[in-house]
Amino acid sequence: MPLNTYLGILTFALGAMFLLSMPPSAQAKPEGADNFYKSNDVTMQKVTFKNQYDMKVVGNLFTPNNMDKNKKYPAIIVGHPYGAVKEQSANLYATKMAERGFITLSLDLPFWGESEGQPRNVVAPDIQTEAFSAAVDFLGTRPFVDRERIGIIGVCASGGFAVNAAKIDPRLKAIATVSMYNMGAYTRNGLNHSFTLDQREQSIKEAAEQRYVEFTGGETKYTGGTPHEVDESSHPIAREFYDFYRTPRGEFTPKGSSPKLTTHPTLSSNVKFLNFYPFEDIETISPRPMLFITGDKAHSIEFSQDAYKRAGEPKELYIVPGAGHVDLYDRVNLIPWDKLTVFFTENLK
Repeated sequence: MPLNTYLGILTFALGAMFLLSMPPSAQAKPEGADNFYKSNDVTMQKVTFKNQYDMKVVGNLFTPNNMDKNKKYPAIIVGHPYGAVKEQSANLYATKMAERGFITLSLDLPFWGESEGQPRNVVAPDIQTEAFSAAVDFLGTRPFVDRERIGIIGVCASGGFAVNAAKIDPRLKAIATVSMYNMGAYTRNGLNHSFTLDQREQSIKEAAEQRYVEFTGGETKYTGGTPHEVDESSHPIAREFYDFYRTPRGEFTPKGSSPKLTTHPTLSSNVKFLNFYPFEDIETISPRPMLFITGDKAHSIEFSQDAYKRAGEPKELYIVPGAGHVDLYDRVNLIPWDKLTVFFTENLK
Protein backbone atom coordinates (compact mmCIF):
# COMPACT_ATOMS: atom_id res chain seq x y z
CA MET A 1 0.00 0.00 0.00
CA PRO A 2 1.50 3.43 -0.90
CA LEU A 3 2.48 5.57 2.07
CA ASN A 4 0.08 8.38 1.20
CA THR A 5 -2.81 5.92 1.04
CA TYR A 6 -1.77 4.57 4.41
CA LEU A 7 -1.59 8.12 5.75
CA GLY A 8 -5.22 8.54 4.78
CA ILE A 9 -6.11 5.47 6.79
CA LEU A 10 -4.07 6.35 9.85
CA THR A 11 -4.95 10.06 9.52
CA PHE A 12 -1.35 11.12 9.72
CA ALA A 13 -0.72 12.86 13.00
CA LEU A 14 -3.65 13.39 15.23
CA GLY A 15 -5.96 11.02 17.09
CA ALA A 16 -7.16 8.92 20.02
CA MET A 17 -9.34 5.92 20.81
CA PHE A 18 -12.99 6.66 21.67
CA LEU A 19 -16.24 4.69 21.67
CA LEU A 20 -15.22 2.64 18.65
CA SER A 21 -18.15 0.26 18.95
CA MET A 22 -20.72 3.02 18.49
CA PRO A 23 -21.83 4.45 15.13
CA PRO A 24 -20.66 8.05 14.64
CA SER A 25 -24.16 9.49 14.86
CA ALA A 26 -24.63 7.94 18.30
CA GLN A 27 -21.35 9.11 19.80
CA ALA A 28 -21.62 11.71 22.51
CA LYS A 29 -18.86 14.10 23.48
CA PRO A 30 -16.60 12.23 25.92
CA GLU A 31 -16.59 13.21 29.57
CA GLY A 32 -14.67 16.40 30.24
CA ALA A 33 -14.18 17.33 26.58
CA ASP A 34 -14.16 21.14 26.47
CA ASN A 35 -12.05 22.29 23.52
CA PHE A 36 -13.75 25.69 23.31
CA TYR A 37 -13.45 26.48 27.01
CA LYS A 38 -13.63 30.16 27.96
CA SER A 39 -12.61 31.71 31.27
CA ASN A 40 -13.98 34.76 33.03
CA ASP A 41 -10.61 35.11 34.76
CA VAL A 42 -8.58 35.51 31.57
CA THR A 43 -8.48 38.09 28.76
CA MET A 44 -7.68 36.98 25.20
CA GLN A 45 -6.25 39.35 22.61
CA LYS A 46 -5.40 38.56 18.99
CA VAL A 47 -1.82 39.49 18.15
CA THR A 48 0.44 39.37 15.10
CA PHE A 49 4.21 39.31 14.75
CA LYS A 50 6.78 38.54 12.06
CA ASN A 51 9.07 35.54 11.85
CA GLN A 52 12.61 35.70 10.42
CA TYR A 53 11.18 35.09 6.94
CA ASP A 54 9.11 38.28 7.24
CA MET A 55 5.90 36.25 7.37
CA LYS A 56 3.04 37.31 9.62
CA VAL A 57 2.28 34.86 12.41
CA VAL A 58 -1.10 35.20 14.13
CA GLY A 59 -1.66 34.22 17.72
CA ASN A 60 -3.88 34.70 20.74
CA LEU A 61 -2.34 36.30 23.83
CA PHE A 62 -3.91 35.31 27.15
CA THR A 63 -3.39 37.32 30.32
CA PRO A 64 -4.81 36.78 33.84
CA ASN A 65 -7.33 39.47 34.74
CA ASN A 66 -5.63 40.01 38.08
CA MET A 67 -2.26 40.68 36.44
CA ASP A 68 -0.24 43.62 37.74
CA LYS A 69 1.08 45.26 34.58
CA ASN A 70 3.93 46.80 36.54
CA LYS A 71 5.36 43.32 37.17
CA LYS A 72 6.98 40.77 34.88
CA TYR A 73 5.49 37.29 34.58
CA PRO A 74 6.60 33.91 33.25
CA ALA A 75 5.16 33.04 29.85
CA ILE A 76 4.28 29.87 27.95
CA ILE A 77 3.92 29.36 24.19
CA VAL A 78 1.38 26.72 23.09
CA GLY A 79 1.49 24.94 19.72
CA HIS A 80 -1.47 23.17 18.11
CA PRO A 81 -1.62 19.71 16.48
CA TYR A 82 -0.41 19.59 12.88
CA GLY A 83 -3.04 20.49 10.32
CA ALA A 84 -5.15 22.03 13.05
CA VAL A 85 -5.28 25.65 14.22
CA LYS A 86 -4.82 27.49 17.50
CA GLU A 87 -8.54 27.18 18.25
CA GLN A 88 -8.11 23.40 18.44
CA SER A 89 -6.46 22.37 21.72
CA ALA A 90 -3.88 25.20 21.87
CA ASN A 91 -6.33 27.88 23.04
CA LEU A 92 -7.61 25.51 25.73
CA TYR A 93 -4.12 24.92 27.13
CA ALA A 94 -3.30 28.62 26.91
CA THR A 95 -6.49 29.59 28.74
CA LYS A 96 -6.05 27.04 31.50
CA MET A 97 -2.41 27.95 32.10
CA ALA A 98 -3.28 31.68 32.12
CA GLU A 99 -5.78 30.92 34.87
CA ARG A 100 -2.79 29.58 36.81
CA GLY A 101 -0.93 32.87 36.57
CA PHE A 102 1.13 32.55 33.38
CA ILE A 103 1.10 34.80 30.33
CA THR A 104 0.34 32.45 27.46
CA LEU A 105 0.39 32.63 23.68
CA SER A 106 -1.21 30.20 21.22
CA LEU A 107 -0.28 30.57 17.57
CA ASP A 108 -1.15 29.33 14.10
CA LEU A 109 1.77 27.67 12.35
CA PRO A 110 2.75 29.33 9.05
CA PHE A 111 0.75 28.05 6.05
CA TRP A 112 -2.14 27.14 8.38
CA GLY A 113 -4.94 29.03 10.11
CA GLU A 114 -4.64 32.80 10.10
CA SER A 115 -0.85 32.91 9.73
CA GLU A 116 0.70 33.79 6.39
CA GLY A 117 2.23 31.33 3.96
CA GLN A 118 1.37 30.33 0.40
CA PRO A 119 0.27 27.92 -0.83
CA ARG A 120 -1.90 26.89 2.07
CA ASN A 121 -1.42 23.61 3.96
CA VAL A 122 2.25 23.33 3.04
CA VAL A 123 4.59 21.15 5.10
CA ALA A 124 7.63 23.30 5.94
CA PRO A 125 9.25 21.95 9.13
CA ASP A 126 12.02 24.57 9.35
CA ILE A 127 9.62 27.49 8.93
CA GLN A 128 7.09 25.98 11.29
CA THR A 129 9.79 25.38 13.90
CA GLU A 130 10.94 28.99 13.46
CA ALA A 131 7.44 30.19 14.42
CA PHE A 132 8.12 29.21 18.02
CA SER A 133 11.31 31.24 18.17
CA ALA A 134 9.39 34.15 16.62
CA ALA A 135 6.87 33.73 19.43
CA VAL A 136 9.75 34.07 21.91
CA ASP A 137 10.79 37.27 20.12
CA PHE A 138 7.28 38.63 20.61
CA LEU A 139 6.80 37.58 24.23
CA GLY A 140 10.29 38.57 25.28
CA THR A 141 9.65 42.15 24.17
CA ARG A 142 6.40 42.57 26.11
CA PRO A 143 6.91 44.80 29.17
CA PHE A 144 4.97 42.41 31.43
CA VAL A 145 6.91 39.26 30.42
CA ASP A 146 10.17 38.15 32.00
CA ARG A 147 12.19 37.08 28.95
CA GLU A 148 14.30 34.80 31.14
CA ARG A 149 11.19 32.79 32.06
CA ILE A 150 9.62 31.58 28.82
CA GLY A 151 8.53 27.98 28.32
CA ILE A 152 6.62 25.99 25.71
CA ILE A 153 3.89 23.37 25.44
CA GLY A 154 3.70 21.47 22.16
CA VAL A 155 0.58 19.38 21.52
CA CYS A 156 0.88 16.47 19.09
CA ALA A 157 3.17 17.40 16.17
CA SER A 158 3.92 20.75 17.80
CA GLY A 159 5.68 18.72 20.46
CA GLY A 160 8.22 17.74 17.82
CA PHE A 161 8.50 21.35 16.64
CA ALA A 162 8.95 22.51 20.25
CA VAL A 163 11.82 20.08 20.75
CA ASN A 164 13.33 21.12 17.42
CA ALA A 165 13.12 24.79 18.36
CA ALA A 166 14.56 24.28 21.83
CA LYS A 167 17.69 22.63 20.39
CA ILE A 168 18.76 25.95 18.84
CA ASP A 169 16.90 28.48 20.99
CA PRO A 170 18.15 28.57 24.60
CA ARG A 171 15.56 31.23 25.42
CA LEU A 172 13.06 28.37 25.80
CA LYS A 173 13.75 27.51 29.42
CA ALA A 174 11.30 24.64 29.98
CA ILE A 175 9.79 22.30 27.39
CA ALA A 176 6.63 20.22 27.81
CA THR A 177 5.02 18.04 25.15
CA VAL A 178 1.57 16.45 25.15
CA SER A 179 0.59 13.46 22.97
CA MET A 180 3.72 14.20 20.96
CA TYR A 181 4.18 13.10 17.38
CA ASN A 182 7.58 12.99 15.70
CA MET A 183 6.33 13.73 12.21
CA GLY A 184 9.68 12.87 10.68
CA ALA A 185 9.79 9.39 12.20
CA TYR A 186 6.12 8.84 11.44
CA THR A 187 6.45 9.79 7.79
CA ARG A 188 9.57 7.66 7.36
CA ASN A 189 8.46 4.62 9.31
CA GLY A 190 4.76 4.77 10.20
CA LEU A 191 3.44 3.80 13.60
CA ASN A 192 5.51 1.04 15.17
CA HIS A 193 7.72 0.96 12.07
CA SER A 194 4.86 -0.41 9.96
CA PHE A 195 5.86 1.28 6.67
CA THR A 196 8.11 -0.56 4.24
CA LEU A 197 10.89 1.03 2.20
CA ASP A 198 8.82 0.35 -0.94
CA GLN A 199 5.94 2.35 0.52
CA ARG A 200 8.26 5.21 1.33
CA GLU A 201 9.75 5.21 -2.16
CA GLN A 202 6.28 5.15 -3.71
CA SER A 203 5.20 8.17 -1.68
CA ILE A 204 8.31 10.06 -2.77
CA LYS A 205 7.58 9.22 -6.40
CA GLU A 206 3.96 10.37 -6.10
CA ALA A 207 5.02 13.68 -4.53
CA ALA A 208 7.67 14.30 -7.18
CA GLU A 209 5.23 13.67 -10.03
CA GLN A 210 2.69 15.97 -8.37
CA ARG A 211 5.25 18.79 -8.48
CA TYR A 212 5.09 18.69 -12.29
CA VAL A 213 1.30 18.97 -12.12
CA GLU A 214 1.38 22.00 -9.85
CA PHE A 215 4.31 23.65 -11.62
CA THR A 216 2.34 23.65 -14.86
CA GLY A 217 -0.77 25.11 -13.22
CA GLY A 218 -2.59 21.89 -12.40
CA GLU A 219 -4.77 21.21 -9.39
CA THR A 220 -3.19 20.94 -5.94
CA LYS A 221 -3.56 17.50 -4.40
CA TYR A 222 -3.87 16.91 -0.65
CA THR A 223 -3.06 13.87 1.44
CA GLY A 224 -3.47 12.33 4.88
CA GLY A 225 -5.51 14.17 7.42
CA THR A 226 -8.84 13.34 9.00
CA PRO A 227 -11.47 11.43 7.01
CA HIS A 228 -14.73 13.22 6.31
CA GLU A 229 -16.85 10.11 6.71
CA VAL A 230 -16.48 7.03 8.90
CA ASP A 231 -18.53 3.95 9.62
CA GLU A 232 -18.24 0.80 11.69
CA SER A 233 -15.66 -0.64 9.28
CA SER A 234 -13.34 2.41 9.44
CA HIS A 235 -9.88 2.07 10.96
CA PRO A 236 -9.99 2.84 14.71
CA ILE A 237 -7.47 5.66 14.44
CA ALA A 238 -9.45 7.22 11.58
CA ARG A 239 -12.51 7.12 13.81
CA GLU A 240 -10.73 8.77 16.71
CA PHE A 241 -9.51 11.65 14.51
CA TYR A 242 -12.98 12.06 13.08
CA ASP A 243 -14.51 12.30 16.55
CA PHE A 244 -12.53 15.46 17.29
CA TYR A 245 -12.07 17.21 13.95
CA ARG A 246 -15.35 16.41 12.20
CA THR A 247 -17.83 16.86 15.07
CA PRO A 248 -18.83 19.84 17.21
CA ARG A 249 -16.37 18.59 19.83
CA GLY A 250 -13.42 20.19 18.03
CA GLU A 251 -14.47 21.18 14.52
CA PHE A 252 -13.28 24.66 13.57
CA THR A 253 -12.69 26.20 10.15
CA PRO A 254 -10.63 29.42 9.98
CA LYS A 255 -12.05 32.32 8.01
CA GLY A 256 -11.24 31.96 4.34
CA SER A 257 -10.50 28.25 4.60
CA SER A 258 -12.55 25.17 3.83
CA PRO A 259 -13.50 22.28 6.12
CA LYS A 260 -12.46 19.98 3.28
CA LEU A 261 -8.85 21.09 3.77
CA THR A 262 -8.65 20.96 7.57
CA THR A 263 -5.74 18.68 8.61
CA HIS A 264 -4.87 17.84 4.99
CA PRO A 265 -1.31 18.83 3.91
CA THR A 266 -0.38 19.13 0.26
CA LEU A 267 0.82 15.88 -1.27
CA SER A 268 3.83 17.48 -2.96
CA SER A 269 5.16 18.99 0.29
CA ASN A 270 4.37 16.19 2.73
CA VAL A 271 7.60 14.36 1.88
CA LYS A 272 9.56 17.21 3.47
CA PHE A 273 8.88 15.47 6.78
CA LEU A 274 11.21 12.71 5.58
CA ASN A 275 14.10 15.12 6.27
CA PHE A 276 12.77 16.17 9.70
CA TYR A 277 14.75 14.74 12.65
CA PRO A 278 13.64 16.65 15.78
CA PHE A 279 15.00 14.08 18.23
CA GLU A 280 18.55 14.11 16.86
CA ASP A 281 20.74 15.88 19.43
CA ILE A 282 17.78 16.24 21.81
CA GLU A 283 20.23 15.59 24.66
CA THR A 284 21.85 18.98 23.96
CA ILE A 285 18.76 20.71 25.40
CA SER A 286 19.94 19.62 28.86
CA PRO A 287 20.16 21.05 31.51
CA ARG A 288 16.89 22.74 30.54
CA PRO A 289 14.06 20.48 31.82
CA MET A 290 11.76 18.46 29.60
CA LEU A 291 8.38 16.92 30.44
CA PHE A 292 6.80 14.37 28.08
CA ILE A 293 3.08 13.76 28.75
CA THR A 294 1.22 10.94 27.04
CA GLY A 295 -1.72 8.64 27.67
CA ASP A 296 -1.25 4.97 28.41
CA LYS A 297 -3.74 4.18 25.65
CA ALA A 298 -2.33 6.64 23.11
CA HIS A 299 -1.30 5.14 19.79
CA SER A 300 1.41 7.83 19.69
CA ILE A 301 3.05 6.82 22.99
CA GLU A 302 6.11 5.50 21.14
CA PHE A 303 7.21 9.04 20.25
CA SER A 304 7.18 10.32 23.82
CA GLN A 305 8.99 7.18 24.97
CA ASP A 306 11.64 7.62 22.28
CA ALA A 307 12.19 11.29 23.11
CA TYR A 308 12.44 10.53 26.83
CA LYS A 309 15.00 7.79 26.20
CA ARG A 310 17.18 10.12 24.12
CA ALA A 311 16.84 13.30 26.20
CA GLY A 312 19.34 14.44 28.80
CA GLU A 313 18.52 15.20 32.42
CA PRO A 314 16.40 16.62 33.90
CA LYS A 315 13.53 14.86 32.16
CA GLU A 316 10.29 13.12 33.01
CA LEU A 317 7.88 10.85 31.15
CA TYR A 318 4.42 11.34 32.65
CA ILE A 319 1.82 8.78 31.58
CA VAL A 320 -1.85 9.59 32.12
CA PRO A 321 -3.87 6.47 33.01
CA GLY A 322 -6.87 5.80 30.79
CA ALA A 323 -6.01 8.51 28.26
CA GLY A 324 -5.71 8.13 24.52
CA HIS A 325 -4.03 10.53 22.12
CA VAL A 326 -6.87 12.98 21.43
CA ASP A 327 -8.13 12.69 25.02
CA LEU A 328 -5.25 14.98 25.96
CA TYR A 329 -6.30 17.55 23.36
CA ASP A 330 -9.40 18.64 25.24
CA ARG A 331 -10.57 16.37 28.06
CA VAL A 332 -10.00 18.70 30.97
CA ASN A 333 -10.68 15.91 33.47
CA LEU A 334 -7.71 13.92 32.12
CA ILE A 335 -5.18 16.61 31.20
CA PRO A 336 -2.73 16.88 34.14
CA TRP A 337 -3.05 20.61 34.79
CA ASP A 338 -1.45 20.39 38.23
CA LYS A 339 1.56 18.57 36.78
CA LEU A 340 2.02 21.25 34.12
CA THR A 341 1.59 24.02 36.68
CA VAL A 342 4.21 22.59 39.03
CA PHE A 343 6.60 21.92 36.13
CA PHE A 344 6.52 25.47 34.83
CA THR A 345 6.34 27.11 38.26
CA GLU A 346 9.48 25.29 39.38
CA ASN A 347 11.38 25.71 36.13
CA LEU A 348 10.44 29.28 35.22
CA LYS A 349 11.52 30.78 38.53
